[in-house]
Amino acid sequence: MKKYFLLIMLAIAFLSCCHNKPTVIEDINMERADEFSPITPEEIAGNVIQMISNEWMLITVGNQEKYNTMTASWGMMGELWGKPVTACFIRPQRFTYEFIENSEYYTLCFFDSTYHQALEFCGTKSGRDYPDQNKAEAAGLTPAYTENGAVYFKESYLVIECKKIYAQQFQKEFFVTDEITNPDNRLYPTLDELHKAYIGEIVKVLYRK
Repeated sequence: MKKYFLLIMLAIAFLSCCHNKPTVIEDINMERADEFSPITPEEIAGNVIQMISNEWMLITVGNQEKYNTMTASWGMMGELWGKPVTACFIRPQRFTYEFIENSEYYTLCFFDSTYHQALEFCGTKSGRDYPDQNKAEAAGLTPAYTENGAVYFKESYLVIECKKIYAQQFQKEFFVTDEITNPDNRLYPTLDELHKAYIGEIVKVLYRK
């Protein structure tokens, strides 16, 4: 009887392991679905000027409950105050402005050329016009979330998560030339459209191989 009892217990244990195994495999596949790997800021490859000015990026701010994203072709990345940082510039009229004013973290997402149309959409449509659906999702992008709750997109190949550490409104009197603020230049038709600068410490970088 002891032998049969032992065999029955071993069979139950084996079946229990087999039953749980697909869940483990499914979890592994879920982790691999995004295929992102963490890298250091120093490992970011590519020409940053080319990446931002010609290929563009998405600035995304908010959380899982509500967020907004905007396409940007202006921005910077480098070293400041002993920290790896990014700088982005947002006009007060943009819907994203109210999000970044009230958020600690934001992300910069970079995409390959197949998503250029989606970035065009996010750059020409306002989140105010999509009260029932986020415009990024309307553009076919899939949101994901960092440990800090910042929003990024699974379709991007590079995600830079930043913690806001400085913000300052551009002011006309601090421009050393009138070239930028000259209305004929069309960068700023009116002075109330001057950007606000945000400097963020890079706290995480995700790269899709």
